[in-house]
Amino acid sequence: MATRSSARDIATPTRSRQGPGTRRPGVREQAAQATRESLLRAAIKVFSKHGLDGGSVEMISRAAKSHDRMIYYYFGNKEGLYIAALEEIYRRFNEAEARLDLDPQRPIEGLRAVVSFMFTYYRRNPEFVTLLNNENLHRGKHIAKSQRAREYSSPALGVVDTLLRAGTSAGVFRSGVSARDLYLMIAAMCYFYQSNRFTLSSFLGENLETADALAHWEAFVTDAVMRTVLARTDSLAPGAPVASAPSPNR
Repeated sequence: MATRSSARDIATPTRSRQGPGTRRPGVREQAAQATRESLLRAAIKVFSKHGLDGGSVEMISRAAKSHDRMIYYYFGNKEGLYIAALEEIYRRFNEAEARLDLDPQRPIEGLRAVVSFMFTYYRRNPEFVTLLNNENLHRGKHIAKSQRAREYSSPALGVVDTLLRAGTSAGVFRSGVSARDLYLMIAAMCYFYQSNRFTLSSFLGENLETADALAHWEAFVTDAVMRTVLARTDSLAPGAPVASAPSPNR
């Protein structure tokens, strides 16, 4: 029987757990951590709504029910807080992805699960998309200063790479597909839909937020990914190719 593993398990080595003698944080440390986390949550909300330029230190401290000086104490300045907010949304994404129950011995099902996860995550966490959109307007100059940005990409690519290798070894995936390229394909198709759904709805004359429209696009992305990696596309599940697009909801 295949041994099921979390996304983090199949992407990175298992870390040793803290022993029973590990010191627990004291009351002051817990309070400091709680304040920092509260400021981060408030920053994510404010920056996702107003952007870096529109979001002020005062707005964030007020939303966190804290004080301006605490932002300077924990993050140095507004840019430091903004970078920390970007790091935090990536950390949340990795943490959610790590909870995926993936079986490397069932790579097709695993890859379908990755597509579904990314599509759903973007839908349920719009601040992730809006914050990244804002940072791209700044040409990524702030996230480039992060010392942790690259460490967040490794687990995500590792999950896809592990499934690709397993599928290739089993003969169900064709060789030569890059985990980086496949990850970009999945992210682009899921992210673009969520990021541009309002303008595209007007442009196409249909509501891209209906349940049918969302289900159709997720199925389309999954089908495109499968056709990219499968050694034989006739092994797709019955019902392929994807059904035609839903009628425009004018």
